[in-house]
Amino acid sequence: MKLNIAIDGPSASGKSTIAKALAKRLNYTHLDTGAMYRACAYKALKNGINTDIEDDLVKMVNSSHFAFDDLGQILLDGVNISSDIRSKEIDLLTSKIARYAQVRASLVKIQQFMAKNKGYILDGRDIGTVVLPDAEVKIFQTASIESRAKRRLLDYQNKGIKIDYQTIYNEIELRDYQDQNREHSPLRKTDNAFVLDTSNLSINESVDIVYDLVIKKINEGSD
Repeated sequence: MKLNIAIDGPSASGKSTIAKALAKRLNYTHLDTGAMYRACAYKALKNGINTDIEDDLVKMVNSSHFAFDDLGQILLDGVNISSDIRSKEIDLLTSKIARYAQVRASLVKIQQFMAKNKGYILDGRDIGTVVLPDAEVKIFQTASIESRAKRRLLDYQNKGIKIDYQTIYNEIELRDYQDQNREHSPLRKTDNAFVLDTSNLSINESVDIVYDLVIKKINEGSD
């Protein structure tokens, strides 16, 4: 018996990291929906598409092909762009694109089609509320802004990107506000979601908690 798992939460809370590790342990498929929005931002930037014109973005999305390899890395039109979409410029452009209702609608249809056969873990901002409202396990993963800023700073440093802590802190704070207050599909916790605060948890500790929840749900369904 396989389930679908929805993981929602704010930027830099470690959703994709937890989802990837959990997918490996459960032998599930991880669909990083945030990476799909980032891929759209990347393609729009690369091809000079005006991100102020929603119709042009929708046409771009509908003519694109999204897939994920065995490692959970995103392929856009057959090309692995995982390392190209993790930049500050893409971060900010992604937030802008994600506010468009029709862009979201197009991507949601793609995500729902990909996950229709169960055994998928999706993470993002509106998985439990919009993309997979019937997911058997829902997680709302969060962490303090301080801990998220420290993690992102370390990530940038490992990539050789020079940026200071306060700038990252301010950007995460702004991204939180945008995600929670956007008109379409704002970030919010569903009533039946388990809140996982990763501020003081290791990756393994976080994965263990979610894994136990999934196994409990599977056992309940097999009774």
